[in-house]
Formats: sequence, structure tokens, C-alpha cells
Amino acid sequence: MKIISVGSILPFYFIISCSQAPVVDAADPKMDLVSTFDVALDRETQTNLEAQFDAVLNTQNLDDWMKHMSSKPHHVGSPWSKQNAEFIAEKFESWGFETEIETFDVLMPFPKIRKLEMVGPNKVSLQLKEPALDEDATSGITEDLLPGFNAFSADGNVTAELVYVNYGILADYEELERLGIEVEGKIILARYGGSWRGIKPKIAREKGAIGCIIYSDPKDDGYFKGDVYPKGPYRMEQGLQRGSVLDMPMYPGDPLTPGYGAKPDVERLAIEDAPTIMKIPVMPISYADALPLLKALEGPVAPASWRGALPVTYHIGPGPAKVHLQLEFDWGLRRAYNPVAKLKGSVYPDEWIMRGNHHDGWAQGAADPLSGMVSLMEEARAIGELVKTGWQPKRTLVYAGWDAEEPGLLGSTEWVEYHLDEIQEKMVVYINTDGTGVGFMGVGGSHSLEKFVNEVASEVKDPVQDVTLQKRIRSRLRISGNKDAERDDLRIYPLGSGSDYTAFIHHAGVPALNIGFGGESGGGSYHSIFDSYDHYKRFSDGDYIYGTTLAKVNGRLVLRLSEADILPFRFMNMAENIGTFIESNKKLAKTVAEKTKRRNRLLNEKAFTISANPKKTYLPPKRLDDVPEFDFTPLEAAHQRLKTSAMNYEKALSSMKKGSMSAEIKIQVNRLLKDVEQAMTREEGLPRRNWFRNMIYAPGFYTGYGVKTLPGIREGLEERKWDETHLFIGEVTKALDRASAKINAATDILKAE
Repeated sequence: MKIISVGSILPFYFIISCSQAPVVDAADPKMDLVSTFDVALDRETQTNLEAQFDAVLNTQNLDDWMKHMSSKPHHVGSPWSKQNAEFIAEKFESWGFETEIETFDVLMPFPKIRKLEMVGPNKVSLQLKEPALDEDATSGITEDLLPGFNAFSADGNVTAELVYVNYGILADYEELERLGIEVEGKIILARYGGSWRGIKPKIAREKGAIGCIIYSDPKDDGYFKGDVYPKGPYRMEQGLQRGSVLDMPMYPGDPLTPGYGAKPDVERLAIEDAPTIMKIPVMPISYADALPLLKALEGPVAPASWRGALPVTYHIGPGPAKVHLQLEFDWGLRRAYNPVAKLKGSVYPDEWIMRGNHHDGWAQGAADPLSGMVSLMEEARAIGELVKTGWQPKRTLVYAGWDAEEPGLLGSTEWVEYHLDEIQEKMVVYINTDGTGVGFMGVGGSHSLEKFVNEVASEVKDPVQDVTLQKRIRSRLRISGNKDAERDDLRIYPLGSGSDYTAFIHHAGVPALNIGFGGESGGGSYHSIFDSYDHYKRFSDGDYIYGTTLAKVNGRLVLRLSEADILPFRFMNMAENIGTFIESNKKLAKTVAEKTKRRNRLLNEKAFTISANPKKTYLPPKRLDDVPEFDFTPLEAAHQRLKTSAMNYEKALSSMKKGSMSAEIKIQVNRLLKDVEQAMTREEGLPRRNWFRNMIYAPGFYTGYGVKTLPGIREGLEERKWDETHLFIGEVTKALDRASAKINAATDILKAE
């Protein structure tokens, strides 16, 4: 669903984060310099193991598997998705893994009627399809191909005036309100970008709109970026971006079985009662189809920041453009196929290290998701080759190919919900990949793993520049003047949503990572029929050197997690990142209060009215309710306790001698370490969405993929729900203290040894 891109490569940025212990100087940065090799691994043994792993990696395998699996459309419910799942399972089995295909029956609407036409002032029928190209061998396939549509749109047959709403996010509607324009009873036209696509119809419906059309503007995704396909990588004029509009910020997964696995015999919600299914019809179109609609709009000229790159003056409306939108779907259950492979651990079989990547795509799905899937498969094959030499992992390794990710993370979410108790008991880390490309490594995830990922990134070489992945990222950060470039460990970004890590970190409380490469290839094939083998070979990682490098990175992470006597969770990095989240929320509270006072003062002075152009409608903004004082002192104290606990753990760890602990003591310590993330969850979850339990990270309720850190606090401030802000300052305080208690208990055991 989500390809690592320039925008995704934020901090590795990888781009490429209770009992009270004695007080120490928790600000001493040198205490967090103990490496995994110092206390948990034998360097020579591990280096030899990883060298053997690297030696058997073969880029030709990635190419062969990519060509085979992307040869036909493979969305959930299609014959080729099932065959790909069986192909993956057969490979896992042949490499020595105990493998099964676990199935779930999930709701997946298929289009029956798709009609969009302009009925006034002129009548125009729109194409709503992508052309076959001679340069793209699979673009002419029509069998089992889903047309351009937005999954989990409502059925509907509506006719209304059109209103252009820019990206269709909350800030855009505030601007419309000042312009005196309402969307109630209208159909809105929004461009892709600014937020995850499902936010656009969600807000539109809240504002009273009866339909939503989403198009790809060439300024964001087309010729403004560079040459379009097939000459270049960018989206051509008839290119359509498919995608789900399921309200995943409420809960992902099957909309009819919230919180439990979608097995055949379970009770299901009625479709009309499922809260995550969109309540208005939604349709994606190309910029070729959007052009006549925009040309027919009148009304105010759009603000400069709203204007795209089409050859038209962007007007807002409403009308006189009037459109008829008709959608009807087959609301059937489709079987999702998740191949899951296990290699049982020889020492700690009840501690699981899991890797996952989805295998379903909207069409041929070469870049998204198969580029990541074939890398995962080669990684698993190489581990199978190690087993042939007599090596066995100490911990159980689990590899999965998720189905039904594209319509809303259905395959992975149902698997997590169905196995939740066992996952929370046994899962140590989940490492996710998805679509991957070329350029810089991007890493997001739990900040207790930040140091560990940096250790690997400081060793694996970029396949083009012949410097370490970390050094290449650091160079880019220095060029941009980013102060974090000089940080010993480069930051990893916090996870929102958009791929299969979501259920693990946000619901189960399992530490997770999301890793890929990007920044140096165009994204114009995304969710179109041109996400093909031919496009990927020409414009992305066609020689698979970055896919193989991704296998090297993840292979090292998996092997070190498997073999480490003490799991490589490190909490100084985690505490430092949480400190930045607290400061950011404090700053937001101050900013909200200052902006509120300023706006209300200007309203009292009638400044907006006095300064307005009498020839144009531009209404004063609404008066805002006063912002109360927020006491962050308890949260800051809990954060200080967390830093102290992290420092004391570092001290205890640095004094340990390798091999000095019994197996039982290691199990006790490791259980406490892996449960730190889970300790920062809250059973009742977040406001209006109790499925999301993590108190440190969550996808934004009005951003979708984009992360909110300390979300209960931040969204209370952003949405002006002051009681929630007060409540979650307390809830995050308790979450940090629960984490400190786990770390302190592990420290006490280490000291006793």
C-alpha cells in the first residue's frame, strides 16, 4: 500500500524515537554506547554467519519471482492472488520452513456500475479507464482486472453541483467557510495529496457533501514532476490511482469483524452498521478526466496554493458544473490467503521474530508490493541455506505474505486479531516491508529499536555509493542543514499507518519496524495498471541491487534478534525521542493558546471586516473558545523517571559479561524487555477509536497515514477537546511509568547476576 518515497524518508529520516530507580545523570549520552556485540553476541561467530547469508543472495531470483507474480492482476479474491500465495508457500516449504496458508473471509466490494458524467452546463462522458501501451506488456490485460475505483465507497446515484476543495482536508474547508462556500448537498472534487485519500470523503461527508471525486493533479503526480509514462516514470494523463477509502483511522481490517478474526463462522456486523465503510459514493479519476470538470467551474478563483498544473484557471464553484455519479458494488466476502512460515527456535522457541510483506496488489502490483515481497523471499531462502549447514535459530523465525493489504490491511489485521493472545505472549519484534525502490534507506518504528537499526545501517554498504547506508543518509541530512545529522544514532520516524505493521504496534503493542528504499525513482505507477514489471525494470530497481541490500539489512536484523542472549532493545534512545514528543505537544498547546487569543482579539477589533476587500466575499473566521492551562508537570516527571530507568539499565548492561547468565534468567529479562512497548498501551484505546491502544504513536484521525505522537494529547489540542487533553496527559504519564517499571525490573535482575 505504501511505497517508500522521498516524502516517506523523514528522519532514516532513516531517512534514512512503577518503581522508581535511584537518581543518576540521565543526560549523559555516553552511557548508551554499549553495542549488541558487547553484551549479547559473539562478533566473530555472528560476522561469519552474516557473511554466509550474504554469499547466497542472488538478484536473479528476485527478477524471476517478480516477473512471475506480477504477470496477472492479483487483488484479494482473484485467482492469481491465491496462486501467488500458494507459490510463496511452496517456496517457504522448499527452504525448510514449516508452512501453512491461513485464510480469512473478508468483505471486499467489487465494482458493478461505475458512471461519472458532467450533465451541466454541457454534457461530457468521462473515460474512467487507462489505455494499453505497446511499451508495457501487461497493460492490455483485462481478465480479472479491477477498474479504477475506491474500495469501500458507498453505493450511490447522485447528481449535484461540483465544488473544488483542493486536497479536501480540514484547513481547506476553513478557507471555503471564509469564502462563503458550502458543500452541503454538493459533490466535491479533491486532488490526491495532503492526506491519505480516505480522509477526503470522510470530511466531505461531515460537511454535508453527497459525493466525492478524487483526481491526480499533474502538479503532484504527473508531468509537472517530469516525463510521464512510457517516456518517463511519472503518471500519464489517463493514469488512475485506485485505493481504499475504508476509515482505517477508526480501525483497519475487515469492517464487519472489528477486534476479532474474520473466520467463516463468526458473527458479522450488517454492512449498513459498519462504521468504517464510507457513507457517500467516492470515485477516482485521471487528470485527463478532471480537466473538463475544472474548466466548467466558475465562482471564486482558487487560492494560489490550491492551483495545480492543468492548463486551466482553477475556480472553486459551486457550479455551474453539475455531475452525475453512480456507483454500485458487489458486497461479497472474499477469501484472503496468508502464507505463514515458521522455523522453530532451538533455545527460545516461544520467542518469535516475525517478518512480513503483503502479496496482493491493485493490478499487476510490481513495485507495490512485490518489490518488497521478493526481497523478503530471498532473505528467507538465504536463511534456509544457513539451516542446511547445520545452523538453527535460537528464536523462532516467522515469515508471512499478507493478502488483502490494499483494501485496508485486512489480511494482517485479521491474523493479529485472531492470534492476539499468542502474539502478545510470544512476539518479540515484527519487521515489515512493502513496496521498495532505489535511493536512501527509510526506517520507521519503535524507538527502543533505534540504536539496533543504526548498528546495522552503519555496517551495510549502499550498493551504488560504496559507503554505509548510515553515512549516505547522514550526508544528505548535512546538506539540508538538519541538526540531527550529527546525532550518534540517526533518528527513525514514528509509525502512523499505511502498511501491515499497523495491527502489531498499534493494537497488540509489539515493537515494530518498517523498512525500505526510496527517493530516487518516480512514483507515477502507484496503484495503476502501469505498476508493472516493465515499469519497475525501467524506472526503479531493475537490477534488484537495492532489493538485495534490503535483504541484507533485514537478514542481519533477524539473525541478530534470533541469536542475541539479551534482546537489543535500548531505552535511552526511546526516552530521548519521547522527550521530543512531549516538548512538541507543549509547544502545540502554547501555539494553540496564542493563536486563539490573537484571533479573538482581532475579531473584537473587527480587523477582519475592516481589512476585507468589499468586492470579494471573505468572511471573518469563527471565534474560538478559550484554551485552558495544561499541567504537563506530571508527564515531565514520568519522562525523567523513564530516562533514569533507561540509564540504569545501560549501566547494568555495560557491567555484564557475555555468557554469565543462565537460560532462565535470560528468558526473564527478555520477557520484560519485549513487554516495554506493550506496557505503553491502554486497553480502552484512544477517543472514538478504542482499537488503537498505543499511547505513544497512532495514525491521525484526520490524516490517515500520517503519525500523531502522544496522540491522545495532540489530537485533543488539535480538535480543541480540552477534557481529552487533560485526560491523556495523565494516561501517557501512567504509560511511561509502566514502561519504567518493566525496565527497572530487568535492571534489578541484571544487577543480581
